Amino acid sequence: MSGPRDVVSAGGVIVTAMSESLRAARDTALDQSLADDVAARLVAKDATLWGPDATAEAAIRLGWLDCTRVSRPLVAEIDTLREELRSRGIDRVVLAGMGGSSLAPEVITATYGVPLVVLDTTDPGQVRAALTELDRTVLVVSSKSGGTLETDSHRRVFEQAFRDAGIDPAERIVVVTDPGSPLEKTATDASYRVFRADPDVGGRYSALTAFGLVPAGLAGVPVGELLDQAAAVEPALGAADANPGLVLGAAIGGYAVAGHDKLVIADAGSGIVGFGNWAEQLIAESTGKQGRGVLPVVIEDADEPGFAPAADSHLALIADTSTVSMDTTVTGPLGAQFLVWEFATAVAGRVLRINPFDQPNVQESKDNTRAVLDKAGDGPLPEGDPAFIDGPIEVHGSAELLGDASDVAGAITALLRAVPERGYLAVMAYLDRLHEASAADLRAVLAERLAHPVTFGWAPRFLHSTGQFHKGGPQVGAFLQITGAHDLDLDVPGQPFTFGRLQLAQALGDLQALESRERPVVRLHLTDRSAGLRQLIAAADGSVG
Repeated sequence: MSGPRDVVSAGGVIVTAMSESLRAARDTALDQSLADDVAARLVAKDATLWGPDATAEAAIRLGWLDCTRVSRPLVAEIDTLREELRSRGIDRVVLAGMGGSSLAPEVITATYGVPLVVLDTTDPGQVRAALTELDRTVLVVSSKSGGTLETDSHRRVFEQAFRDAGIDPAERIVVVTDPGSPLEKTATDASYRVFRADPDVGGRYSALTAFGLVPAGLAGVPVGELLDQAAAVEPALGAADANPGLVLGAAIGGYAVAGHDKLVIADAGSGIVGFGNWAEQLIAESTGKQGRGVLPVVIEDADEPGFAPAADSHLALIADTSTVSMDTTVTGPLGAQFLVWEFATAVAGRVLRINPFDQPNVQESKDNTRAVLDKAGDGPLPEGDPAFIDGPIEVHGSAELLGDASDVAGAITALLRAVPERGYLAVMAYLDRLHEASAADLRAVLAERLAHPVTFGWAPRFLHSTGQFHKGGPQVGAFLQITGAHDLDLDVPGQPFTFGRLQLAQALGDLQALESRERPVVRLHLTDRSAGLRQLIAAADGSVG
């Protein structure tokens, strides 16, 4: 039998959280949140909600609560610029951004069926593929800090490409950044069009701010609709009753406290495309720290391997109907879901007793990348010798982990055996996600073999997402890193490294971070990407001996 807390509806959003086995954990978290007046205090931007250590950070990270009002004037500005560009035949939008700056626009445009080229990679092949049709292209450079290395590299290569094509970059580059950032100065000096974002909003909470709306709106999405949808549910978020954000946050946080800290997300005909990828970044980067957190596990479809009850999992569906029976089901329009999940994540952070607004270990990998590049100088990067070579694949890993493995199948089996109790396997692909999309098949293939959650992340985008959880969350992960050789590299203008060198440095820097925590990790380097990828997928499709 369901009660008033099991199905909560407001503003077009319905949250169904009625798992019999987990109801008590949700209610404990919800009762405490109600006793502490969390909803009203959060809407009032009470920065003390997450404790004294988080207060200073929270005080400058709650601007997303005003997004429906603050972002409204952007709609007309975006529409005007879009029409101006299209009147000049410029109708192809490329977005250079990482993490929250790229994931929300990607979901928005995919859901509306509007083309957008998302450039959130350092793979030279994928970057080169974006450098086409320049005569009809506008580049949106999106970076909150203004110092994101990947995005800065994208800006540099497009500036050069535009100049080489006889196009003034000032006519083709639009910048979204915080006031006072290095990127704002660079853009202003170059006479680029600049949208200054609200500095009191963190990147992963920025879906309904300039970071989400500008690229999506320029691509052709009627972004005012998203704000209307969010505004419809907004009044309910300050209430004690019928508050979908509060119930969802209590479920996510309460279930995690009870040991169900893997949030397995799948879609069941919601009509929203790729929502799990956006939610993954929001939740993993917000909660994965201090040895605690919630690991989102994005499943391709509810019928795919890995979407099944488990002792440490919390199954969540994004659906088109609330009648689906699952631990948690959320329905509603995209704009409203953005706001509800942001609210829920802030609530879950409080339940977990962590600061949901910082990301200390994301910076760690950035620092490691820079250190790898600086130490190597003009010399080779510190890849190390492979443990063995199997055709077009070099296998790197410790002898203790690999044991007597002599081929890729054996190395994968050894890694699967090393996944600890209540642990997970993370597959991290430093490849071209457009032309080597089959790498993503590894998640389902390995999930068939493993009685633990399996995540898949394209690099370096995952470094701004689950990468935080890998290093700051519970140390129960095992990691499969995939890198590849480049047939044709690409220079980064004005920098002493190429995109290929940067990509490998990012992989090696993250590898160092994982090895320093003594996590089981295997690196497979594809000396021939096409052949190596085929061999890898075939080798992964085996049985644990």
